[in-house]
Amino acid sequence: MFAIFKREIRSYFQTVVGWLFIAAVLALYGLYFYAYNLRSGSPYVSYSLSAVSFIVMIAVPVLTMRSFAEERHTKTDQLMLTSPVPLGKIVFGKYLAMVGVFSIAMIVVALTPLFLSIYGSVPLGESYVAVLGFWLYGCACIAIGMLMSVVTESQVIAAVLGFAALFLGYMMSSITSMISQSGNLLTKILNAYDLYTPLDKFMNGCLDLTGVIYFLSVIGICLFLSCQLIQKRRYSVSTKKIAPGAFSIGMIVVAFAIAVVVNLVANELPSTVTAIDATSTKLYSITDTTKDYLKTLDQDVNIYVLAAEKNADSTLSETLQRYEDLSGHVKVSYVNPSTNPTFFQKYTTDAPTSNSLIVASDARSRVIDYNDIYEYSYDYSSYSRSLDGYDAEGQITSALQYVTKDSSELPVVYEITGHGETSLSGGFSEAIEKANMTLTELTLLKEEAVPDDASAIIINAPTSDFSADDAKKVTDYLEKGGKALITTNFQYKDLTNFESILKAYGIERVDGIVMENDSSYYYNNIPYYLLPEVESSDYTSSVSGKYIFAPYSEAFSYDGSSDNVTYTALLQTTDKAVSKIDADNATTSEKEDGDIEGPFTIALAAAKTENDTSSQVVVAGSMELFTDSTDQIVSGSNVSMFTDIMTNLTSGEDDNTSVIPVKDYKMSTITITSISTIIGGLAASIFIPVVLIIIGVVIWAVRRKK
Repeated sequence: MFAIFKREIRSYFQTVVGWLFIAAVLALYGLYFYAYNLRSGSPYVSYSLSAVSFIVMIAVPVLTMRSFAEERHTKTDQLMLTSPVPLGKIVFGKYLAMVGVFSIAMIVVALTPLFLSIYGSVPLGESYVAVLGFWLYGCACIAIGMLMSVVTESQVIAAVLGFAALFLGYMMSSITSMISQSGNLLTKILNAYDLYTPLDKFMNGCLDLTGVIYFLSVIGICLFLSCQLIQKRRYSVSTKKIAPGAFSIGMIVVAFAIAVVVNLVANELPSTVTAIDATSTKLYSITDTTKDYLKTLDQDVNIYVLAAEKNADSTLSETLQRYEDLSGHVKVSYVNPSTNPTFFQKYTTDAPTSNSLIVASDARSRVIDYNDIYEYSYDYSSYSRSLDGYDAEGQITSALQYVTKDSSELPVVYEITGHGETSLSGGFSEAIEKANMTLTELTLLKEEAVPDDASAIIINAPTSDFSADDAKKVTDYLEKGGKALITTNFQYKDLTNFESILKAYGIERVDGIVMENDSSYYYNNIPYYLLPEVESSDYTSSVSGKYIFAPYSEAFSYDGSSDNVTYTALLQTTDKAVSKIDADNATTSEKEDGDIEGPFTIALAAAKTENDTSSQVVVAGSMELFTDSTDQIVSGSNVSMFTDIMTNLTSGEDDNTSVIPVKDYKMSTITITSISTIIGGLAASIFIPVVLIIIGVVIWAVRRKK
């Protein structure tokens, strides 16, 4: 076999074929590598590999067409058929030679992530999983192309058949979708020759062992069929013809049966075993928090995906598969909206978007809109958005908890209105829902007291004073063990009754607006766009080490020596900060006459115990702290802190509630110098391929003269 391998690989590099194949693959890859990775700064080479997967359909038949067809045409196959070397070794040796040529191109491709890492952080795990998947895909395509070369003695026909076979495998997913989006027996049979779908998981950063087994099965079947077709030609027309033919057909049936069984068994294994998450952000992995919850789940829950299974979001499908594998009480079903357009009406009146989820138990249901699964940030200067977060686990775990809880276990949060308060922005309202709390507006004027079912209340930056009666309703609620999140607006002072609520906890508002004079702690060169120091606490556990954006803040003073009140600072400025008393007429952010020197606390928690009754308030001095526009500046950190605060305030209601934070979807772009971009692009897409072709032509010309 080794002698066959050496002879074949030498022949590829003594002609133009091997050099041309490598040059074509690298030229197309280099073009996309320049566009996606060098010019756009993407750290993911999978984008480039995925884009050039079609070149395999063209390049591989050129490589494989001569492997057996040429020998049949020149009649040198008779030497092979009469050779003492086992036929299997001959076929495998030729196959390895072609794989060797392809592997040289992939080795060059494998160097590109290392090149990118010079300029920034690159997800090497994801990159090399993508390279491995592309290599396996290419190896399978080579096996198919070689089989087509065995069928005919014409190299041209072998190339055409190879292209047709590979194109069919590349397009099979689309073909079966046209036949039936919901799937049937025919599409299941045809999908056995879907070459591209197994590659997709590798490109998404998932080392899929079922994909590895599939590609190896395709390779094994094609090599076996090649051996069988060649074996048939060893026998002349005689009485022995029937026996070898029957033996051949029987062996082919057995080989296909083994491949089918192996793949079926692999597909039945749990995804926790077959799908290894190689993403840098552990996109597909389920956190220990969710795993622990699923172990305690004792109710059946159905998760309906509003999409045909073939057209469903592959990343979301992988996540859902892991939920099914971790709990026998979770069942995932795909509902095709095209064939069942009214299915959603059993659970909601508004039609969800495609790929949305409906999580349903016997008690209740929740719709997870597809738009809430991914988190985007917006660049208002260019009117563009980028995908930053993946919240499938957070949304699904929250929905599972919601539909399996008793109604009494679902906290109710009242948002106080009637005093010019700012309503919570959409993202913060969604955070309340994700934490399985019910948010309800409460106008104190219309109520005798804060309702008994209130787990917490929110008073968000009132602009007019409370009446004495309204303030008393709040203090009475707190004295009974209530919880409150309160924000303030520096522009509105002399809110005597409102401030009495804070004074009950020894907290007072500091006059003025806080301006920071340490440039590391403010945003966009604006001193009152604060990026305060985040203090470690239960209220800030998920934002430790991250930025919180708190513009237009005022500060608070409090009596730290109180016997019955415990204070926890959450957000603090540096000692260079000042509180500007007359901000409109200020000439500098530095201290002027009448200003108050820092450091300041601009957010704190206070826990008060009186007569064996404990109450809690969290107070923040920024009226913009809990708004979507502010939260987008820090990629969701403000929402994360808000969620921490609310879950801590309501934790007495249900200690088992778990809020899974949004996972980063991708790494940040890398910055490559212009000269490196130009040199790298020219080298990858032009210089290296041209040099390879020149070398091949020179070697071919020299050998021809001899």
